[in-house]
Amino acid sequence: MDKQEKEFVEVWEDNVKIKDLLIAMLLCIGLSLGGYILAPGEAPQPLIFGLCGGVIGFIISSVLIKPKRKITYLEEEE
Repeated sequence: MDKQEKEFVEVWEDNVKIKDLLIAMLLCIGLSLGGYILAPGEAPQPLIFGLCGGVIGFIISSVLIKPKRKITYLEEEE
């Protein structure tokens, strides 16, 4: 296994960089937990704030972490 293969881990039959996966996980978990803990009031508010934190974390992760795939199209020979 070369160095580049060691940087990737397989998740749901897709290869992802460990560094990018950890960044995305920390962002989503941090914002979800922060929203849950800082939510004012009673029962439904912590749930809603936590879910909003998770969605915001997902959006930030998708903007910061770009796909690493390279798609090449091959012409069909007739």
